[in-house]
Amino acid sequence: MTDNEELVASLRVPAGPVDLEAIDTDSAPGFAGKKTDGEVALLELGDPLSDLQERLFAEGKAAGSRSLLLVLQGMDTSGKGGTLRSTVGLMDPQGVRITSFKGPTPEELEHDFLWRITKALPTAGYVGVFDRSHYEDVLIGRVRQLAPLEEIERRYDAINAFEAELAKNGTTIVKCMLHISAEEQKERLLARLDDPTKYWKYNSGDLDERALWPTYQGAYQVAIQRTNTDAAPWHVIPADKKWYRNLAIGHLLLDALERMDLRWPEADFDVAEEKRRLTEEDPLS
Repeated sequence: MTDNEELVASLRVPAGPVDLEAIDTDSAPGFAGKKTDGEVALLELGDPLSDLQERLFAEGKAAGSRSLLLVLQGMDTSGKGGTLRSTVGLMDPQGVRITSFKGPTPEELEHDFLWRITKALPTAGYVGVFDRSHYEDVLIGRVRQLAPLEEIERRYDAINAFEAELAKNGTTIVKCMLHISAEEQKERLLARLDDPTKYWKYNSGDLDERALWPTYQGAYQVAIQRTNTDAAPWHVIPADKKWYRNLAIGHLLLDALERMDLRWPEADFDVAEEKRRLTEEDPLS
């Protein structure tokens, strides 16, 4: 097993009940180095990630049908934005589509909860990233009782069917729960209040959600267990260490792209003839 495979395997959630309290939020499973080692290791992922993403993009331009979807879920301050900058930012932005899901609009509420998700899915050749996702509808939906429990239960099955169909049609799904501790969240919120340049990140409503921490943890455990499938498995990322969070997701993306066995598209023209035209018939020569 390679280092990449070992790290990826250590993050995948096994089948069965999920106990988030048993997962150390300050750990770095599958990586023996320190912060500086992790930061260097992340940068070293840049070239292989960029190369494989370009192959995926080229495949899409050549009538391919495959894509990659990264789903990021986590409590406030868990680092979804930081992941986008530090890890997803290693890839070419022209081949990446990021969607940040907020509260549904009146129009979206008129449709099934997966309607707006379907509209944001990555097309062939693209890497799509969901900053929050359809899982909000079984997380905050459950915690805040925004829908009857019977509807929440229906949504778990709907999500499984939806993701299985995506996988069948060529979308590789990488689902990550950014797992931080309540203590780390408090420190990050205080840091925002201590820095005027970060006031814009602070939302007093975060404290209202923080008060429901145990309930949210329970909702995450149920959601992960109910939707942890072979087609779209869950990964829990210890996220107290920002550098490890970024590195871990980098490895997950690299693993997903490597498993796609991407090849450069074959030329759909006569290469020799095009060379001849350029050398013998080029009007600018």
